[in-house]
Amino acid sequence: MPKYWLMKSEPDVYSMDMLARDGKQNWDGVRNYTARNNMRAMALGDLALFYHSSCEPPGVAGLMRISKLAHPDPSQFDPKSPYYDAKSKREAPRWDMVTVEPVQKAPTFVTLAELKADPKLEGMVVRERGVRLSVQPVTPQHFARVLDLAGLRLKKG
Repeated sequence: MPKYWLMKSEPDVYSMDMLARDGKQNWDGVRNYTARNNMRAMALGDLALFYHSSCEPPGVAGLMRISKLAHPDPSQFDPKSPYYDAKSKREAPRWDMVTVEPVQKAPTFVTLAELKADPKLEGMVVRERGVRLSVQPVTPQHFARVLDLAGLRLKKG
């Protein structure tokens, strides 16, 4: 059984449209241990909601698939990178990234306000006040509901 996730990106930094154009992308720059551990728990083929954050309005913009498992994020070793971590060592990296590929842009952008207003999404992490986790798990029931709201349809088989 695949697992489901929600992964946040600021659309002016990297958007669903950019992922659709590029075909795949490393999900780098994550500097939160819980989010990193969530990426380490991902399996090939897991699906993730692409969530546009720090914009007006924030919300779900599309669907992507995990195409490469967690591996060291090289930006942690680059002193010129905003994601540089002087305490991370090549022999014991602190930070990982996964590679994602687009599945489909959402026909209907689902705003955070809509997610919060839907009683079927009670308990979804992204709805919780003050939770800023950039990579978070999504239950199968919540995932199916968001797909429905976004007009996304998974192909069988």
